[in-house]
Amino acid sequence: MISPEIEQFEKYYAMLTEYLVTYSMQIVGAIFILLIGLWVAQKLANVVANLMARHNIDVTLTNFVSNLVKVLLIIIVIIIALGKIGISVTPFVAAIGAASLGAGLAMQGMLSNYGAGLAIIATRPFVVGDTIEVKNVSGQVKIIELGHTVLIDEEKVEITIPNKHILGEILHNSFKFSLVKGEITIAYSACSNTAVQLIEDVVNGHELVAKVPNAQIGIERFADNGVTISYRYWVPTTKIIETKLAINGGVYSAMNKANIEIPLPQRIVSIIKGD
Repeated sequence: MISPEIEQFEKYYAMLTEYLVTYSMQIVGAIFILLIGLWVAQKLANVVANLMARHNIDVTLTNFVSNLVKVLLIIIVIIIALGKIGISVTPFVAAIGAASLGAGLAMQGMLSNYGAGLAIIATRPFVVGDTIEVKNVSGQVKIIELGHTVLIDEEKVEITIPNKHILGEILHNSFKFSLVKGEITIAYSACSNTAVQLIEDVVNGHELVAKVPNAQIGIERFADNGVTISYRYWVPTTKIIETKLAINGGVYSAMNKANIEIPLPQRIVSIIKGD
């Protein structure tokens, strides 16, 4: 019972020993080529990344190109190493092609995301740090991956959008900033020019409010109980809430200090007595 197993083991052992003896130098050479190739691939990828960074190329495109260079070099090195020890890569290429076809049919949605990601990286309709709105979802771009893009909104919530839902859609890009709107109503008896100047001072005095584009402040409409003054300004997308609260508080405080009346809603009720 044990003898056939021992004979089979000895057969395989002899084949392995013969292979190692015959191809020992080739194996050492293949390992050496593989190690040197991996080192060169990493170094060359770093060189490409540093070169693109010096030319102020987008970080997402830089990472993609450097990683692509690294992967291509590693594949070439593996093919050379396999050929060095007498292994033909032709069957592997055919198998990889067949597997890729099957995987492509099974993962059409994922591949469409990757294709859209490549298009976004190549055309760069937005970059990391821009504020975009697509399909009624808005936020500042935190990272652009091949399969998806991650946004972060004013509430510090991360929003992950598959890239296929970005490409080909109507895209709003306000770059680093987002527009914030506010308004306050003052009495008709108050001086609107003074109110506008006070609001201007509060808005432009806040450190997070952008200087370009300029804040816009003026009379919005004439309401039933007073003059409504609106103010619009741009702030970093991730600082919307705290800035808006601070500006509104500052505007209200400035109105009170200047004794500018903020009227209450008024309703006229008529009582008609019957005969």
